[in-house]
Amino acid sequence: MDEPIRKQTVSFLIRRFTEAGIRPRTRHGQNFLIDLNLQELLVKTAALEPRDVVLEVGSGTGSLTAMVAPKVAAVVTAEIDPQLFQLASEELYRFSNVTMLRIDALASKNHLNPQLLEAVRSKLAEEPGRVFKVVSNLPFHVATPILTNLLAEDEPPRTMTVTIQRELADRLVASPSTKDYGSLSLWVQSQCRVEIVRILPPSVFWPRPKVHSAIVHIELDEERRQRIPDREFFHDFIRAIFAHRRKFLRSDLISVLGRETDKSVVDEILSRLGLSPMARAEQLDLDQMLALCEAVRAVRGTASSAERKGASRNQS
Repeated sequence: MDEPIRKQTVSFLIRRFTEAGIRPRTRHGQNFLIDLNLQELLVKTAALEPRDVVLEVGSGTGSLTAMVAPKVAAVVTAEIDPQLFQLASEELYRFSNVTMLRIDALASKNHLNPQLLEAVRSKLAEEPGRVFKVVSNLPFHVATPILTNLLAEDEPPRTMTVTIQRELADRLVASPSTKDYGSLSLWVQSQCRVEIVRILPPSVFWPRPKVHSAIVHIELDEERRQRIPDREFFHDFIRAIFAHRRKFLRSDLISVLGRETDKSVVDEILSRLGLSPMARAEQLDLDQMLALCEAVRAVRGTASSAERKGASRNQS
């Protein structure tokens, strides 16, 4: 541990890649943060403590992992690329609190890799009072499913401090009636407080991406999270209702509830909540969307109960 941490600069990266005879792979979103001040800002924003267990998706060359590891109880870092995994291993061998996984962090678009979650849970269970956090320069192509699926967990991270594409960051903080507002905005804001810490130009990465990025800090808010009685239903509902965002709200609800649903039921829901049938989903704020979701869930529950009773009568 006395060996100094080698900083992730352009010269460092070029030398390491040349030595290994490899090049960054764009299909894996390999754009490395090379501004040392921004690397330090990312770690500082995470406000890491000795009791923390940190998840990193995309080990890269291990530079960020090496900055984080001395500050926390444990780091679980995942890398899909076998060549980068080897480079990171050569940087991180001296950290006994780092668990390296050569895996895809995603089992599918809607599910995290169970091996990743099990490694995190194992480290959290080693001592009472440990806290789950995420610190990562997230590859662009997996950032949305990583953040989304982590919030679907029963025990999500306390904070997530990440670099992501600016377009995605704008969606996370978007307000109703704006072009960036959608199901992702609602999903994250219904459970967390979100802050864009810094906008990053392409020049602070190597290779340079074609778009701007952002450092984003996402902090879990238990009070907000407890307002959602059924998170899985809410997640499915907001994705369905934004599937055709230019539709009017009445048409959206008919699609969600099924076209066999009596349209008077839809009209009653909208009237009771004071919502115009001609409104669009993108105009509803979080409170309105939560109320609408619960009204639909109640109707769904009533319909399911009626179906079960009908099936029981038929069997008898």
